[in-house]
Amino acid sequence: MANTLPGKTGVLIVNLGTPDAPSRGAVYRYLKQFLLDPRVIDINPIARNILVRGIIAPFRSGKSAKAYKELWTANGSPLKYFGERLVNMVQTELGDDYVVTLGMRYQNPSLESAIETLMAQQVQRIVVFSLFPQYASATVGSVHEEVMRILAKQQVIPEIDLINSYCEWPEMVHLFAENARKYALDSYDHILFSYHGLPQRQLRKADNANHCLQSPDCCQTLTVKNQFCYSAQCHATTKAIARQLGLSPEQYTVCFQSRLGADPWTQPYTQKVIEALGKAGKKRLLVFCPAFTSDCLETTIEIGEEYREEFLHMGGEQLDLVESLNDNPLWAKAIAAFVQERTGAAVVL
Repeated sequence: MANTLPGKTGVLIVNLGTPDAPSRGAVYRYLKQFLLDPRVIDINPIARNILVRGIIAPFRSGKSAKAYKELWTANGSPLKYFGERLVNMVQTELGDDYVVTLGMRYQNPSLESAIETLMAQQVQRIVVFSLFPQYASATVGSVHEEVMRILAKQQVIPEIDLINSYCEWPEMVHLFAENARKYALDSYDHILFSYHGLPQRQLRKADNANHCLQSPDCCQTLTVKNQFCYSAQCHATTKAIARQLGLSPEQYTVCFQSRLGADPWTQPYTQKVIEALGKAGKKRLLVFCPAFTSDCLETTIEIGEEYREEFLHMGGEQLDLVESLNDNPLWAKAIAAFVQERTGAAVVL
């Protein structure tokens, strides 16, 4: 139902975050804030602090800073640059009845500063749109918890609309498929859909129906029992994009990257899949990363450089990365239409 209150509607567009600079100190601060989040590393608080402050952040910050230096552009961090441009375009699409801001879950611009901007504009409602199509406690869940923590300090809390996920949203699926059509799909030996990984224990924690990891194909179909399962939503996104492109199941593989630590994570692992394809004599691979709507370290560097180099070293000839949605004007238009539909406003496409 359309809201008849006189105030504007706030739109908080959220991404994970990025260091303020490609320096070891800035990366250390980013990693520390990120990895100390109990929804990201969900272990005993004392063990988490020792692990992050004493091992991961000090030892990984130097290596990660080198990667960020490769990623950095004249416009700074691509994640932040794309986010700022996207926000400006969504604001233009929505017009003066809306106030659109960008917030990062970790580092800057912070969620707190973004919410302060909205509250200063006397918004009567806030729509929180995370740039993560698939729900995970460590991403969307963490954003929602932090938004509610910040707003809990307010005497007046506006109406809040928290977007849980949009893993099969036709507009998003269409745009990923359109990006893929820039490549000669039939010229590739295999196509990978590589998603950010999660520890299997986090998948089990999100399972209230005793369904998770009970069978080899438990994630293959999205059902009532696994509707909030990150892995199942990743498979749903993949199938939706594959249908748009007319891909058969034999042409592609769903896999997961960026694992950390020795515990089992969502499988199969992207690196292992690429190794197996290389050993099987596959020469040309195309890779999607549909968990990331903005290109970042995990797409541009991890897939586009590190995994490509490994594949070529094994005798592969080409590994191409399908670009993400980034600051595509059609992506901004789609988000604006999504928000208008949620708020009961007339949708203009």
